[in-house]
Amino acid sequence: MLLTPDLVALTLRDVQDDGPEPRWIPLSEAERDDLVDRIERDAGSDPIWVFAYGSLIWNPEFEPTARERATAYGWHRSFSLKIERWRATSEQPGLMMALERGGRCDGVVLRLSDERRRKDLHALVAREIRYREVADMVRWIRVQTPEGPRYALTFWASTRRSGLTQPLPTESTATLIASACGQGGSCAQYLHNTIVDLEAEGIRDRNLWHLQALVAERIKAEQMS
Repeated sequence: MLLTPDLVALTLRDVQDDGPEPRWIPLSEAERDDLVDRIERDAGSDPIWVFAYGSLIWNPEFEPTARERATAYGWHRSFSLKIERWRATSEQPGLMMALERGGRCDGVVLRLSDERRRKDLHALVAREIRYREVADMVRWIRVQTPEGPRYALTFWASTRRSGLTQPLPTESTATLIASACGQGGSCAQYLHNTIVDLEAEGIRDRNLWHLQALVAERIKAEQMS
């Protein structure tokens, strides 16, 4: 991989917390509870599986009771959500990964504990969905696993009507990822971690491998300028 840990380290900076994402409204505690209620109603008495395709693979922040390889057909990973906080700033926006329509996405599904279901769901929603505008990006999608098809909960799956995500040309995407850093780390670090942990699962995303090479080139060019 050309995007080495040494190159990633060059993108990290000490950035202060500038508050919530501009122009987005933070979810209230009541709205988070309503979203968790909706998820539980949808699931009914069935177990809840969460489809992880990015950071949830290496840092789910809950203890799954089962874990399986899974493929979501009709979806693919895309750095398509522009951000100005967490791994970016208003002065140097970055991109977060979401699921976009088309293709296939290989990842894993994680089963929530039945006993801790509501507590773990609440923690997941609090971590993943902090703003009212993106609540619709919590979706149920059909995935294929070695045990057969499942319906799995996933986060940041783009809706046709949301207008929040916009895939960019790969060159523009690489430029934003190479430069953006916020209080939560850099976008290049996020890309690197995602590829490493996908590889640990035996998953190689060709688009991400192409992107990491371009990001490495941009970082080197920035250091020389």
